[in-house]
Amino acid sequence: MAEELRLICASHEVVEVGKGFRFTIRRHQRDVPAFVIRYKGGVYAYLNECAHVPAELDWQPGEFFDNSKLYLICSIHGALYAPESGRCLGGRCQGKGLKPLRVREIAGLIYLDQQNNHG
Repeated sequence: MAEELRLICASHEVVEVGKGFRFTIRRHQRDVPAFVIRYKGGVYAYLNECAHVPAELDWQPGEFFDNSKLYLICSIHGALYAPESGRCLGGRCQGKGLKPLRVREIAGLIYLDQQNNHG
């Protein structure tokens, strides 16, 4: 099982509705940006790509939440996404959502579940 999990970061590095933690995953023979955030106590990870166009969401490195701290926001288009599902809630994403990645939090560490995140 250990080979299925890849360490992303320590749990304390992902603060509730705070700065997200950026990392990369290997997909289709290239490194792709991704991020993990904490919302309502849970950790959620997504590819760092707007559903509208392939642009990174964060307006500053790791800054994914809007001012209200209720939504993830695309820095370019202003599209809003639900932090716990990646579902598009408004903007130019036209019903498309963020691409989720399965993560697990175990003993103070956050891992990418590589078995369930095939590219």
